[in-house]
Amino acid sequence: MEQLRTLYVQGPYGVPFLLNFPGSGQHRVRGELYSVSDHGLEKLDDLEGITLGHYERLPVKVVAENGGVPATVEAMAYYGHRSFGEGMWRKCGEVGFGEYSHELEKCYVKRDLRPKDTSFRDHIRLFCSS
Repeated sequence: MEQLRTLYVQGPYGVPFLLNFPGSGQHRVRGELYSVSDHGLEKLDDLEGITLGHYERLPVKVVAENGGVPATVEAMAYYGHRSFGEGMWRKCGEVGFGEYSHELEKCYVKRDLRPKDTSFRDHIRLFCSS
């Protein structure tokens, strides 16, 4: 498994993205770990827009805190698609977050409150170029 530098950033409408920069070291982020079936994983791929180029599902090593005893497990995580990762990183001032906090969540705009006449990929492109 490749060593990954992962950071949370906020994209358009406060949508959180993990960014993947292979070969550039590691940065730990805090998150949640779930066990899902293959069918559930397919549904998550649809939700995260894998085929639309919104996110990519990639392997990651997770240090799980089980009652104070750390255990490393292999899992999958959804990263912002590589086609816009660098642009989003620059747009965010090359500053990321180690955790998607309640404070960051306040900036999130639900899908039904976003403009309907533009695709999410277009929102990302506009965000990165503004």
